[in-house]
Amino acid sequence: MDITSATASPPPAPSTGPSPARQQGRAATRAGDRVFLALSRGSGILLLVIMAAIAVFLTVRAANALSQDHGNFFTAFEWNANANPPVFGIAVLAFGTIVSSLIAMAIAVPVAIGIALFITHYAPRKLATPLSYVIDLLAAVPSIVYGLWGALFLVPHLGGLYSWFNDYLGWTGILAYHDGAARSLFTIGILLAIMILPIVTSVSREVFRQAPRMHEEAALALGATRWEVIRLSVLPFGRSGVISASMLGLGRALGETMAVATVLSPSFTISTSLLDPGGGTFAQNIASSFKESGELGKDALIASGLVLFVLTLLVNGAARMIIARRKEYSA
Repeated sequence: MDITSATASPPPAPSTGPSPARQQGRAATRAGDRVFLALSRGSGILLLVIMAAIAVFLTVRAANALSQDHGNFFTAFEWNANANPPVFGIAVLAFGTIVSSLIAMAIAVPVAIGIALFITHYAPRKLATPLSYVIDLLAAVPSIVYGLWGALFLVPHLGGLYSWFNDYLGWTGILAYHDGAARSLFTIGILLAIMILPIVTSVSREVFRQAPRMHEEAALALGATRWEVIRLSVLPFGRSGVISASMLGLGRALGETMAVATVLSPSFTISTSLLDPGGGTFAQNIASSFKESGELGKDALIASGLVLFVLTLLVNGAARMIIARRKEYSA
């Protein structure tokens, strides 16, 4: 046999086409992708249809009520939709909803961030795990339970705190206290802060856990303290997540019903002091007035619900704009 000719003979050409089994697998994968794409697209379209249906329903019913309102819907300090002629407005409700939610956010967000950082970067595992479970369990407590706790425990025990506010900060007018039961917007803000604390804490905790470990170790290797690592590495990384968590909490605070209705003494007046009894919120007014309202009264309540619906959309839109301003944190 000629060794030269045997060595120079070309090797057999490899098969260029996929095997029949691989072709069947790709076809199945493509079919699965098409099904998943259709389901995902259908889910998105269904969500938009539901949102549009809610908006149309609220708008139609609200237009019927607003056409018969003999007061200014946005500035009237009265809610008497069953009168003849009907007069109702949302000035007090908008003020109470926004103020109580802002108080709740001012209290809950810093505390939630502190708890999340403690669980993820300071607490030992034996303490962090049960503490995380307790925080998560707080989110499962029903609203009415919070309301009963607030009415039977929180309200009677806030008198001393309100008196202290009045002694040292009463000159501001905003924190003046004139005795009486502590059924005020500030009390509602404290109660809402406790209610939204688990949501903000849980989301922030998971975001902080995703911070790049290499960045933290590099900062520690350069001599940074633990707080400097958190300030320069963890907090910037988790900024968008904290904003999202805060918006979730704000959404619950804006729409909370039973707890607010149980604690608050509703009155259609706006006081300069946050510690004076009275005020109201959209959700609380709908819950307390719906049963005794006639057809026009229900439409008026739906009109106030439309305002709350738009307010929630604006809040979430503003949160997305804040996140989008920093491209490195946007999703």
